[in-house]
Amino acid sequence: MRDDLRRTCSEIWVIDCSPEGHAPAVATRIFPGVKHRVCIAIASRKLQKNDQEAARVRFRALAKGSREQKFAELSRLSLKSGGWIECPTNWRDPFLPVASGPWAQFVQLDAFFVYEGPGVMPGRTWAISPDPQTLRMRWSKLIQEKNPDTKEKLFHPQLRKGKVASRHIRKIVRQPLGSRDTRPITILGDKDECETPIRYGFRSFDRQWLIPDARLLNDVRPVLWSAFSGRQVHLTTITETSPSSGPAITLTALIPDQDHYNGRGGRAYPLWRDSEALQPNIKPALLAHLAKLYGKPIKAEDVMAYLAAVMAHPAFTARFKADLIRPGLHVPLTADAKLFAEAVALGTEVIWLHSHGERFFDAATGRPKGPPRLPKEGAPFIPANGAIPGAPEPLPENMDYDSATRRLKIGRGFVENVTPEMWAYEVSGKEVLRHWFSYRERDRKKPLIGDRRPPSPLDSVQPDHWLPEYTSDLIDLLHVLGRLIALEPRQADLLERICAGKLRKADELRKAGALAHAGGDATSQKDKKKSKG
Repeated sequence: MRDDLRRTCSEIWVIDCSPEGHAPAVATRIFPGVKHRVCIAIASRKLQKNDQEAARVRFRALAKGSREQKFAELSRLSLKSGGWIECPTNWRDPFLPVASGPWAQFVQLDAFFVYEGPGVMPGRTWAISPDPQTLRMRWSKLIQEKNPDTKEKLFHPQLRKGKVASRHIRKIVRQPLGSRDTRPITILGDKDECETPIRYGFRSFDRQWLIPDARLLNDVRPVLWSAFSGRQVHLTTITETSPSSGPAITLTALIPDQDHYNGRGGRAYPLWRDSEALQPNIKPALLAHLAKLYGKPIKAEDVMAYLAAVMAHPAFTARFKADLIRPGLHVPLTADAKLFAEAVALGTEVIWLHSHGERFFDAATGRPKGPPRLPKEGAPFIPANGAIPGAPEPLPENMDYDSATRRLKIGRGFVENVTPEMWAYEVSGKEVLRHWFSYRERDRKKPLIGDRRPPSPLDSVQPDHWLPEYTSDLIDLLHVLGRLIALEPRQADLLERICAGKLRKADELRKAGALAHAGGDATSQKDKKKSKG
């Protein structure tokens, strides 16, 4: 669309009416009921416009303030007013100002990696659940259904223009999931038990379960499955828009969903390109160049840890909020070997926490393998009278928080010693604890938006009571959030010292060949095509 507008129009003006970002206070919204960002676009076309000359695009943002203040500013604004910012002229570039200042000289996040692509797109929510028992119950109901039409409805086939497309009950799928072969039989003819569910990176800090069966997944992303192993780490973030609050990136040891970061799309950046963890996904040329700059060998794990230390905390998002008006993360890369080493040590702990102790563990340095734990005096706990009731009590319908007592309430149960910071922790607008609970409460229905189809009836198959693993998962999550919050001041201080010191500029690295792909750009493009499944 941007390409078409640049060819069709002569001049384009864009006014950002939501400088506060997504879901701001109601009083600041142009349309009170609309949480999404709103802009005004004006375009003009001259007679005999040459479609080979890109339209001139200018941008400006209204000042933050109330709806009335924004209307007043709009009433004074003209196309000849000062303050318009020129936008790039490349055909498909966003209608946003070019990066400027120090941010423009930082290395783009994409430039660190050989491959990046979307996470898995299941296309049917019934194949994902907070517990594996539910997935087995759903599969059993699907397989036991005798009527083909009813079974098709339960399966929830992929549709294109109203017609059944590539994923349906009569389809034989020959795409494996890494080393996992796919059964060479249709869903209609399958009578076997469900594939053993696996842990799945559903959302940031919400580890759920997935039926690892390619017949159920609209886009399997074979690159991710083929490179998965017990050493793999995936960095995720959004790229079509920018992080607005919380950590700018999150990490997971699991196969990530395409909406992993905050439920609104995004990209996944693996640490390794193969399941043996022999081929780093950090560009080899960059690793070699950094080794020369810092005077010691630099591993792919070091770079991933550096990114985690510098970007996986709220201070990064807050510091560069003005620069993040244009999508695309940039990374301040220190020229100081000691600062780099400090960031690696700190980022190693961040990744250990994000992965729930399954990656970068080292008991000798206080990172044992397994669920991380806060010191006993600061740890959340459930007293004997606060146990969240299981059967025959139904699933809880609400979760609330009392900041005065630091008590997290789940139905008739509660968790003590939950800090306000844990309760408020969010990832770009997504409140982690609230959204975690929304997939485990009694009413798990999500509102339908636009013309979306109702979900499969299998979605309604769920436990009739709170499961013990929900409680253990919640406690694990609170410990992780608590430890991450405790690290944030150190990360903020480190970021401040990195930005105040000498940095390696993107142009410098590019000229040195450090940002070149191994084997050329064709390798990356080939993988990107494969990632579409």
